[in-house]
Amino acid sequence: MVPADYVFGLAIALVAGSNLYFGPRIASERVAMQWGPNGEPTWYAPKWLAMWGMIAFMAAVRLFIWLASTYAPQHVHGVELGIVIFSLIAAGSHLFVLMKARAPL
Repeated sequence: MVPADYVFGLAIALVAGSNLYFGPRIASERVAMQWGPNGEPTWYAPKWLAMWGMIAFMAAVRLFIWLASTYAPQHVHGVELGIVIFSLIAAGSHLFVLMKARAPL
């Protein structure tokens, strides 16, 4: 385990916590996942997939990074920095999607 995995673990915890917090506050059963240049959503995902799919996606990317650094280390450079940057971007974008999807107060 590399020290960057602590950041990855915190990012997973942030994603799970934000899912538990924002889940009840999202009224729709579909969540906008991407927005076009005009500010309108371009595609939607089911609420459960939009929320919990991010954890599966993050785990899959981390597994891929581990596999690449274990079985092809000559092709992998900057693993720790890559894990940290990926963790921060994934958690931040997930938080942004959930905040946009929540019901107005």
